Amino acid sequence: MIIKTNLTDTSINGETILPHKTAFWTGFFYILTFVSIPTLFLYQPIHEPDYLLSNANDNIIVFGGVLEIIVALCGIISSIILYSVLKKQNETLALGLVAARILEAATIFVGVSFILGVVTLHQQGAGESALTTSHALVALYDRIFVLGQGFMPAIDDILLGVLLYQSRLVPRWLSVIGIVGAFPLFVGYFALMFGFIERSSPLTGSSAIMVAFFEFTLGIYLLVKGIRKSKDRT
Repeated sequence: MIIKTNLTDTSINGETILPHKTAFWTGFFYILTFVSIPTLFLYQPIHEPDYLLSNANDNIIVFGGVLEIIVALCGIISSIILYSVLKKQNETLALGLVAARILEAATIFVGVSFILGVVTLHQQGAGESALTTSHALVALYDRIFVLGQGFMPAIDDILLGVLLYQSRLVPRWLSVIGIVGAFPLFVGYFALMFGFIERSSPLTGSSAIMVAFFEFTLGIYLLVKGIRKSKDRT
């Protein structure tokens, strides 16, 4: 798929604007990052202690891995599309956002490789002798998941929130939610890392509410904005 964005006009009278195609595709890829939500259920079998000895369906777990890969790629693509506009506001922060998204994607790729490693053991019938290895791989996935999809999104949203606030590409209240929402996510991440809360704790999920709201609302806003601008030009 080739995505062409109209990047020729990014300012009017000194004010930064967002070309309609840029807004549309950024919003589209932001919304697409939410396809990984089902992995909370798809990965449930692999967290069972006797997964290697069970008749669990490996395909649903592999499908979960595919969804996570889509999320990783969407994060990179959306940041690159936005870079063409945000660099005019602050090139250093805009480049930092792209770098943060790439690092986040890298952790997701590594996490998926851990999951697929366990699936391979199951498919090969490794049995009881490989239980320790499978438990270790699942534990590694859980840890890197917290880093890649707990800590890094907070970094992403602080950078993006500041850039959007300065450029006024979106309503400022939305930018503020992105900036402020990163801090509960930081708190939740470190509380989880130091063992104060469990990954399945309601406090863990609640720490990500503002960030999830920011990214979903931003995606919808940009998608609608891109569609409206496109209609205005026709």
